Amino acid sequence: MNRQDQHGSRRTGHRPWRTRLLAAAGAGALLLASGTLAPSAAAKEGDEGDGGDKVLTVAVAQSVDSLSPFLAVRLLSTSIHRLTYEYLTNYDPKDNHVIPGLATEWKSSPDKLTWTYTIRSDSKWSDGQQATAEDAAWTFNKMMTDPGAATANGSFVGNFAKVTAPSPTRLVIRLKKPQATMTALDVPIVPKHVWEKVDDFSKFNNDKQFPIVGNGPFVLTDYKPDSYVRLKANKDFWRGAPKFDELVFRYYKDQDAAVAALRKGEVSFVAGSPSLTPAQADSLEDEENVHVNDAPGRRFYALATNPGARAKDGTKFGDGDPSLLDQRVRNALFMAVDRKAIVDKVFQGHAVEGAGYIPPRFSSYFFEPSADQKLAYDPEAAARLLDEAGYRTNADGKRLGKDGKPLNYRVLCHATDPNDKAVGKYLQEWWGELGISLTLDCLDNVTDPWLAGEYDLAFDGWSVNPDPDFVLSIHTCDALPATPKDTGATDNFICDKTYDELYAKQLAEYDAGKRAEIVERMQSRLYDTGYMNVMAYPNAVEAYRTDQIKSITTMPSDAGNIYGQDGYWSWWSAVPADSGDSGGSSSSTGTVIGIAAGAVVLVGLGVLFAVRRRASADDRE
Repeated sequence: MNRQDQHGSRRTGHRPWRTRLLAAAGAGALLLASGTLAPSAAAKEGDEGDGGDKVLTVAVAQSVDSLSPFLAVRLLSTSIHRLTYEYLTNYDPKDNHVIPGLATEWKSSPDKLTWTYTIRSDSKWSDGQQATAEDAAWTFNKMMTDPGAATANGSFVGNFAKVTAPSPTRLVIRLKKPQATMTALDVPIVPKHVWEKVDDFSKFNNDKQFPIVGNGPFVLTDYKPDSYVRLKANKDFWRGAPKFDELVFRYYKDQDAAVAALRKGEVSFVAGSPSLTPAQADSLEDEENVHVNDAPGRRFYALATNPGARAKDGTKFGDGDPSLLDQRVRNALFMAVDRKAIVDKVFQGHAVEGAGYIPPRFSSYFFEPSADQKLAYDPEAAARLLDEAGYRTNADGKRLGKDGKPLNYRVLCHATDPNDKAVGKYLQEWWGELGISLTLDCLDNVTDPWLAGEYDLAFDGWSVNPDPDFVLSIHTCDALPATPKDTGATDNFICDKTYDELYAKQLAEYDAGKRAEIVERMQSRLYDTGYMNVMAYPNAVEAYRTDQIKSITTMPSDAGNIYGQDGYWSWWSAVPADSGDSGGSSSSTGTVIGIAAGAVVLVGLGVLFAVRRRASADDRE
């Protein structure tokens, strides 16, 4: 989740672009660093290099929720963790198939309950210590035994029975039952000798002492909240050092200001929120030394309905409108949403109409409703459905709730996302014709009301990983918070027995075709219940300066995104414009594939599993 999107890739994955963050408290005073390097004095915006260093500056419209990989769910945060920590496996940038990461190979037992991973011997932590299987075992065991450490990625280990490290290069995971995502465990592996000093994983944000010890292609050296994150190239990275000396993510609350900074050459790359608006992209098309990348995205853009916030202990909380507990009302609202108009008028063609939960980019899992099932745009039918549900209009044309008061839905909106505001205005018009009022609640921080269940509907979106397990898991009953005071992994408090049964089946299904069919049934269930209205699949629209970046790898390599990848390929492969390197996106990809070609053994399995998330995540987003 990279969220995912996440997210999200949360989580990476992605999850994995959604701007929901965890309500984590401040960090402890632990020293999670190998040296005594103080925070950089680059106080302007964190993007000044040392002397002749080559610096790649990325303008982002999202701030960091946490620098702890155990808590982070936003796409920016999980993308940073992709850069600073290795995962067991990675995804080939060409076509998303699984390739080695910290693990060089893996195999399962005939009963599919024991997985053995060979951990590479050429990966070192940035403090000089060797990265070993013990670090991986400790990371997973901590998530299995500490609820705080399981906050962001707990769904990955929920089926783990035992994790051991018999040797520095051998990791063994014993499962309770077969799990089809064992080659797609998108969990950052952290150094045990550093993180075992943390007392409270639910509160430790890892943002007080730098540099942060990692073993990825970059080392996180500096951070200023709502301003910038600064990383330096890891010259000892096993896959090879990045070609830029430094990488800076600079936060812009105003997306137009970020685009202006790109024009001036103050930043190298701009991704938008998470994409550029059509107007911004059009304005850059003819700009000298600027390249606009417009490719099918890995995100969905949705409207989520409050299903009645609740905790695992059964306690209900929040103040969602009770009319939305009626499926007929939810379906009527979505039948009054013109998806084609959203694609044509808001995204101006830089998207495709939404339907299922998985974007068409991931064709194996893509779902489209049947003709009889489809909730097509039909305002008249929507009005009839509301009448049937007992929500009729008064003499003034206002649709009344069961309490006799006019319906007025509050819709949570991200203040930094112009698409939310634009779509919101259309919703006010379309639902107004049904006699329903709508109040847009556009906030810089939607987290607090979202976690409290204090909303009626909310704009939602996640970056989906090649394996969709994570973004599917966030709608299970297990993802609910333990109590109203806790923060769960749930996206929107959905808890549906039928959906949960299907989730368990897909997780245990090793046959790729059968698993894809179950995943489609899960999406069908989400579609029918009406809790999630996927309105569009936005393109990845982003831009970079060709006089600063000579070449950079997209994912997929033929036509894909640069920001928020399921991996670190874009920033690791980027070639400075003034470099003597011949560069080229294709040559970078070739290098990745050549280096990553390792033996992957799946004993007793006839298939190579499709892979999993995050985003990342806003990953999550």
